Amino acid sequence: MKAYCLNKISPVALKGLKAPDIIVDDINAADSILVRSQAMHEMTLGDNILAVARAGAGVNNIPFMDYANKGVVVFNTPGANANAVKELVLCGLFLGSRDVVGGSAWVNSNKDDVDIAKTAEKAKSQFAGHEILGKTIAVIGLGAIGLMVANACVHLGMNVKGYDPYLTVNNAVKLSKSVQYVEKIEDAIQGADYVTIHVPLLDSTKGMLNAKLFKDFNNTVLLNFARDTLVNEDDLLEALKEGKVRKYVTDFANPRVVNMPNTLVIPHLGASTEEAEDNCAFMAIDELKQYLENGSITHSVNYPDVSCGPKESENRVCVLHKNIPGIISKITTLISSSNSNIVNFINKSRGEYAYSVFDVDGETHVNEIANLESVIKVRVI
Repeated sequence: MKAYCLNKISPVALKGLKAPDIIVDDINAADSILVRSQAMHEMTLGDNILAVARAGAGVNNIPFMDYANKGVVVFNTPGANANAVKELVLCGLFLGSRDVVGGSAWVNSNKDDVDIAKTAEKAKSQFAGHEILGKTIAVIGLGAIGLMVANACVHLGMNVKGYDPYLTVNNAVKLSKSVQYVEKIEDAIQGADYVTIHVPLLDSTKGMLNAKLFKDFNNTVLLNFARDTLVNEDDLLEALKEGKVRKYVTDFANPRVVNMPNTLVIPHLGASTEEAEDNCAFMAIDELKQYLENGSITHSVNYPDVSCGPKESENRVCVLHKNIPGIISKITTLISSSNSNIVNFINKSRGEYAYSVFDVDGETHVNEIANLESVIKVRVI
């Protein structure tokens, strides 16, 4: 692996690299890119770049579908920062329940009062809040983060309702039996004192928390540590004014939200811990190494995940191509034309793109395969 870093990547993870894996200073000498937040939409990648790994979950800063058409596999690191985000969500839960922020600001503004101890006793009632024990929280989305939040809230003595139409079997097994799983988001929100959202930002989820759902809120604290645009801000403002939403706690600052009443805005600190940055970097590096060294794809956002296992032949031919009928037979015909033997074969598809891996004894016919229509990139390991 010869990786180029677009952002500062965890020095702990980089220090763990062992030869021949290196970090290069020239992107033209790299075969892969490690990135955190830098926008890549205006970048032109050379043919030398085979993969990009985002040390984090979101990939809004990467034109990953454009890269798919260039044969560049894009990875992210789901779950690597889940605990960091979970802990900040719990912090937001407490801050949304008890007016610690307001009380602390009051103390700071009265710090020159020599009788502040007595004054504080008189003023503290305006910062009174609520306990979370026995309260109901709706967790919307039970992925890596939502699952951990739901289970943690159970341990805090809360009544937890969970909603996720795409709940995986693996996460369902890990979900506390005390979580009430519901099949409709309206059922999750109904009667909830707190609502926290943990879903990816897609066309189908943008603005999903809106007036239609806010009408069922009742003096509810809304927590958003996923993506700001999951919430319709026009409808949120009205819900705040009407008291449907008692407080909005979010990790995403923008000019509009910071000026809304009853909001607590945190400057995107969800994954900003040393541990999370280390975890994300370690995972991103491992994803690149596995792909470059043996062709395996794990946690890609633009190509299918494929576990290749150890190479069982002289050569491993890795083909990124369009997902169209007949392409596999054309490739196998070429390989077999010189009496080469296909020892093992894997093919997976994801939408319009596919990935095929051939373990071959004998001639690989790479040039001929590369010239086939719909083949995007070929390499031999």
